[in-house]
Amino acid sequence: MPSQESDRIASAQQTLDILYEMSQLLNTHLDKETLTTCVRMIESGINPEALAAVIQELRRENAALAGRA
Repeated sequence: MPSQESDRIASAQQTLDILYEMSQLLNTHLDKETLTTCVRMIESGINPEALAAVIQELRRENAALAGRA
């Protein structure tokens, strides 16, 4: 069993590494931790389009606040 568990973990890490590489190519500006959180949320049933919209809105708000400072 430990071998199966370690294989599962290695597979999950490889998948995350591939997703991270893709996100870098697409200039998403998501770090691995944020990307992992997004994947977990989507796996939990969050609508991916709604999540993307929230991230975009948070970035707009952050830029607006940074512009005021």
